[in-house]
Amino acid sequence: MSTVGARTRATNLPVVLGLSLAFAVTAIDPLVLSLNLPQVSRSLHVPTQLLGLLSGAATLVMAAAVLAAGSLGDVFGLKRLLMLGLVVVTVVDLLSMLSPGYGFLLTMRFLVGLGMTALLGMPLALLKVSVEPERRPVAIGVLMAVNMVLCGVLPAFAGWAVGALGWRFLFLIAPVLCMVSLWLTARYVPEPPRHPGRRFDVLGVTLIGTTLLTLVVGLAAAQNGVSRPETWVPLAISVIVAVLFVRHERNAREPALNLTLFRRAPFSVALSATLTLNLLVAGLGIVLGQFGSAVLSLSPEDIGLLFLPGTLLTAGVVILAGRLVGKYTPRPVMVTGLLVMTASGLLLAGTAGPAMAVWLLVPAVWMCNLGSLVTSTSVSETVLSEAPPGHSGTVASVQMAFAMTGAAFGPTVYILLFDLFFQRRWLADAKTRGLTAHNAEQAVDAVRSGMAQNPGGSVYDPNLLRQASGLDIGLDFTDGLRLTMLTVSILPLVVATLAWLLMPRRGKPRG
Repeated sequence: MSTVGARTRATNLPVVLGLSLAFAVTAIDPLVLSLNLPQVSRSLHVPTQLLGLLSGAATLVMAAAVLAAGSLGDVFGLKRLLMLGLVVVTVVDLLSMLSPGYGFLLTMRFLVGLGMTALLGMPLALLKVSVEPERRPVAIGVLMAVNMVLCGVLPAFAGWAVGALGWRFLFLIAPVLCMVSLWLTARYVPEPPRHPGRRFDVLGVTLIGTTLLTLVVGLAAAQNGVSRPETWVPLAISVIVAVLFVRHERNAREPALNLTLFRRAPFSVALSATLTLNLLVAGLGIVLGQFGSAVLSLSPEDIGLLFLPGTLLTAGVVILAGRLVGKYTPRPVMVTGLLVMTASGLLLAGTAGPAMAVWLLVPAVWMCNLGSLVTSTSVSETVLSEAPPGHSGTVASVQMAFAMTGAAFGPTVYILLFDLFFQRRWLADAKTRGLTAHNAEQAVDAVRSGMAQNPGGSVYDPNLLRQASGLDIGLDFTDGLRLTMLTVSILPLVVATLAWLLMPRRGKPRG
């Protein structure tokens, strides 16, 4: 038995916990800032046009650099890069507490995104090389469960702390997690072999970084209209650079990403699943923000509490899902998770209404979270099992790149579908009431513009709803939401079918 093998068998729990905390930081740090952005904005006098950039700066950096971080980890050391990222996030967030103005804080958000890039793919890559293959699915389940519990509890705690201590407290949460993770990682996580002789594909990671960055920017702008230059120019650049990336990688002697991986059905299906689940989770956030505030008159705090019930139960089920993946194969677990997400969408489509009981939203939210984490557990095991030796960092980062792309797609897809269905419903409503389309459009134009201008931060104002003369906008809004949820629920069903048909029924030797 090797020394590393004996060590990992003895220290699996602290290894998994340390890596789980690092992974959770990438979700918690941007989340608590977004939820408390109004307080930060008022204190630092952030211009309205910069709110979106301040909220998403770290995410933009992560999107651009995620594959570069994976490649660097494979070449220079996965553990070394993870620890460096933890230190960067800790230092930068502590400096953010001292921000004298929004310009300084915005700079810090770009820098913290650079640090968090190392926390995206490295934890999963280190799980592959630090935990023996037969225990890895359970370890992945624990990682997802820790992420679920922290994301369920810490935002509510952060909101209370901001009210009591001020917004600067926000930037103490990630450093605490990072310091615990840093200690556990340094003490218990073994450093896998490095490959210093391998070339770092600078051009390849630059091309894919540009592709992802312009794609995310274009998708975000698409929420305000697909025909605007702010939308189609970045998307066009993304397509062109993606073609150049594929061409370069095919001819590169040591490519940043081996494109032959995409010829393997399990790998491609798993990435499709991670794209889908992140799209649905991000889109559900938009739905809850818009529908909960505009129609049900829920406060942001009330909407946040919808995610809390069932958190511990979900964490337990996700760990069980990891055990099932290890005992059988990722196939049935992935299919089950995707079907649960389908059921979540159908439940919301069937129960949404202007006078619906708020508690009916809880099972829909819970099922979406449960399905997404169960699916993520099987996806991560599938992707990691396909990683060639010495390329765990790169392959794990590919999964994260697809996850971030799905998260960028979600709000855009939901808003475009909702606007389409909402317009059709209020036009039909206007026709039955004898209103012309022009008059009806004038009545709801201010209502529609709320989401178009800032879909993540503003909603259909209930005061404007009451001013839409002659129209039952609340009912039209709900009908548009129902049709949107019915449409998007097809996506996980399609991917579940592909997983059932293309994923292997029997496990292969793990590595």
